[in-house]
Amino acid sequence: MDAPEKVGFAVGLAPGAIPRPESVENLRRQRSLGLLPGPTKDARPELAPRPRVLMFHCGGTLGMGAESFAEDERCASPRPVPMRGGGKYRALGSNKFLLDVLDVVPELTSLADIEVVVLMNKDSSEMDARDWKALGLALHEKRESYGGFIIAHGTDTMAYTASALSLMLEGFGKPIVLTGSQLPLAYPRSDARQNLLDALTCIVGSKSCGGVVDFYEVAICFNGKLLRGNRAQKTSATVYAAFSSPSYPALARLGVGVDWNHARLLPRQEQYTPRFDVNPNVIRVPVIPGLDIAAAYGDVYERGVRGIVLEAFGVGNFPSSLIPWLTEQTAKGLRVHLSTQCQSGELRPELYAAGLGALAVGARSGPVMTIECSVVKMMLCLANPGFDLDRSVAGETDTVDFCI
Repeated sequence: MDAPEKVGFAVGLAPGAIPRPESVENLRRQRSLGLLPGPTKDARPELAPRPRVLMFHCGGTLGMGAESFAEDERCASPRPVPMRGGGKYRALGSNKFLLDVLDVVPELTSLADIEVVVLMNKDSSEMDARDWKALGLALHEKRESYGGFIIAHGTDTMAYTASALSLMLEGFGKPIVLTGSQLPLAYPRSDARQNLLDALTCIVGSKSCGGVVDFYEVAICFNGKLLRGNRAQKTSATVYAAFSSPSYPALARLGVGVDWNHARLLPRQEQYTPRFDVNPNVIRVPVIPGLDIAAAYGDVYERGVRGIVLEAFGVGNFPSSLIPWLTEQTAKGLRVHLSTQCQSGELRPELYAAGLGALAVGARSGPVMTIECSVVKMMLCLANPGFDLDRSVAGETDTVDFCI
């Protein structure tokens, strides 16, 4: 018996188009010969489960309004303030979460099943290590229940909080994206809406939310860029592109689509190692030409300071007149991390006599980190024995040849 003739679909038939009669006859012949599967009881495709995302609202400009003021009446501004761009506005202040973000930006619910929790409502300039710990513990508690997390946060100290979370929640294994805005969500030209949508878009692309991207780290999403949280810094107070990452490339750029920089994403860590203890008794000490550090700072250890980030010149150089003060303070137990005022490059303090002197009296120098991350990491080191300043925990010290 001759083999049955194999016939196929009409060439160029568009999806949903009505086939020609001879094509219908060919389909019937194929099915009768067992060359096509029969109809199923339910041909509808199964829908993938929607990702679950939790947003913690911590405060900041995003939720502020012109009619809201700080609870402290001394901070209230009853008179309108003239703006250089025209018009008069009342001073901004925190309030009882002025707007329901899911009502104002309903598009968020089209991307994921998203819930909003008002964890705190503070101007970010008022946030401190206790708030970082509270936020870290809240994320830790909800880690198994959601695929990713958004943190709505003020811009002024967002880089500090992002650095803290990345170091506290080592190996968290799910994306945590901080975002905010330069103008409140209630304002017509606010950047809040796009920043929120971009942050959520990045999160739902992660494998932990059913996506295809190996994105598991703490990041800042702002003005169409996704930046590693512990490498980002606020570099503009007024333009929408408020954040930069001078020492590390963007993780993703958002436009018509999302252009992921897969090679720069932090690899998923096998072990989750949370730590929440923080010693906030750390200060920054920028070196300036001609500085009399003893007169300027005095006995900081006696006043309760337990760690400093010494911001040196270049690769780690500073006036040798600082050495006696460093010797006295480190002998009392002060921890010193030698950093640089440069945004990128490497530290080589051993190339200079003053740098060698600082190392000799116990100062530590490691790979370059942002100043924000250096301060937070020192706080964690003071509170967690065995936590080493030199060890890269969450990509905060990775070096790159160039930055795009």
